[in-house]
Amino acid sequence: MTSHVELLSNGLRQLELQQSETNLGSINHDGGDPQSKNDPAPDNESLLASSSANPSPPSPPQVREGYGFRRVSGTSTPLTTVPTRAIEGNRALPDPNGLGWPAKSTVSRLNETTPDRAAREKMMVSAVRTILECIGEDPNREGLLKTPERFAQAMMWMTRGYEERLADVINDAVFAEDHDEMVLVREIDISSLCEHHLVPFTGKVAIAYIPNQLVLGLSKLARIAETFSRRLQVQERLTKQIAIAVQEAIKPRGVAVVMEATHMCMTMRGVQKPGSITVTSCMLGCFRTQQKTREEFLTLIKR
Repeated sequence: MTSHVELLSNGLRQLELQQSETNLGSINHDGGDPQSKNDPAPDNESLLASSSANPSPPSPPQVREGYGFRRVSGTSTPLTTVPTRAIEGNRALPDPNGLGWPAKSTVSRLNETTPDRAAREKMMVSAVRTILECIGEDPNREGLLKTPERFAQAMMWMTRGYEERLADVINDAVFAEDHDEMVLVREIDISSLCEHHLVPFTGKVAIAYIPNQLVLGLSKLARIAETFSRRLQVQERLTKQIAIAVQEAIKPRGVAVVMEATHMCMTMRGVQKPGSITVTSCMLGCFRTQQKTREEFLTLIKR
């Protein structure tokens, strides 16, 4: 049912439109209908009655995809936490191969044989030689003669996270312990490759959780961070993948991860701003819902 305020607003709006039409008719003496000049202006009651008979339709809600800046893009990391459930066998994450969000060719690399790996590196060597030629270099000169092979081996090492199962990384380092206070490991060095430019970004990460009858070996927190950082990454996704991996491994009451990193794609190219630091965080469970727990974590990592 239309309210009195809406009826009055519609009536006033129609009155303004009719007055503007009357003013235009008085200015234009050659055109217009003279009869309209002599018609008395309707009163407010008639306007309210007409507006109640023909109420204006409500305007549709405005949809802003991608926060109003661009269309929504695909996501490679879940926007919400993965549903908690018991660990099945040696699976530390809900992934059939235990990889944790594998890419298109991750499974084939995980299961490849020695001849398959040699063929993969041979393709990379050929690609690097092409790149050297394209930038104006001679891949056959002494200094660059073995560079393609070195680059292929280095790239395979720097992306070895694609070959590591999270279940194997965590192994059996899950222990039953009646501890319900925060466990924090900070100042963990990480190095990864930006997936946009294939240049490094380096920094430190702090990982904390509040146990729920189970604790994780301290070194495993650093190994989880290392596994995901040895893939092509963006810092935002890396931060969240670490948090969800810990959450799925031991089902704690909460997980918090904060990462600070310097990106070479910002310091040595493009905007060229050395010293800039990017900070990302991911809070799950009680770290997200309880302000005091979150503040305690943020205070501890600043010491």
